Amino acid sequence: MRLEGAKVLVTGATGGIGAALATALAGRGAHVVLSGRRIDVLEPLAERLGGTAVPADLAEPDAPAALLDAAGEIDVLVANAALPASGLLSDYPVDAIDRALDVNLRAPIVMAKLAAERMVARRTGHLVFVSSLAGKAASGHASLYNATKFGLRGFALALREDLRPHGVGVSTVFPGFIRDAGMFADARVTLPFGVGTRTPADVARATVRAIERDTAETDVAPLALRLGAAISGVAPSFAAAVQRRTGGAQVGRDLAAAQRGKR
Repeated sequence: MRLEGAKVLVTGATGGIGAALATALAGRGAHVVLSGRRIDVLEPLAERLGGTAVPADLAEPDAPAALLDAAGEIDVLVANAALPASGLLSDYPVDAIDRALDVNLRAPIVMAKLAAERMVARRTGHLVFVSSLAGKAASGHASLYNATKFGLRGFALALREDLRPHGVGVSTVFPGFIRDAGMFADARVTLPFGVGTRTPADVARATVRAIERDTAETDVAPLALRLGAAISGVAPSFAAAVQRRTGGAQVGRDLAAAQRGKR
């Protein structure tokens, strides 16, 4: 799909990865409609990129539909907004579970349904879901987050098949540990020796390529993490044992502690 002249809605645009996505898409000639909860960050970014700011809290039941109505006819949806949802399930009150499910899974599904209906009628469009390698490899202290990201992957793969005959593309992007900005960077957690990172700009470039080439899935992580995710898919118990022995459990605990206030 050509991005030049396309209208692209980016959710979670006030985060570091969201801002990088918006900047890269605008750089390809797209008109960006940016959404997020922090209007003080959203409006200056939209002004700088020549885009439009539409504030929204996707945890609210009616927010996904209202956001799409406000955005108007879009050519591309980039569903990037997410909550960390790290920590033990026993530490979560039910309302916090609902909020994580609403933002990370329900909102992208509802927006995809509504956007796809219009795209199918025009026989053109693209849906992008920014997931995580946590949607391919489970880890301790992240059961709720893993659930939302695994769910997003399955949804996107099936939806891609459903929309393929109608000329609408579906892509999922799976970032690993992202430095400089975003949920992991904000947590300031130290990774075990040898575990590499990528940047928000790397995620943005991968997303642009996925849209333009209609790529089903794209991992944005060093080779070791990509291999680990692949192994987890065929030998999850073995992969979990390797994680425990290489410091993965401590990373999970540290992330949960650092992100507790963002539920």
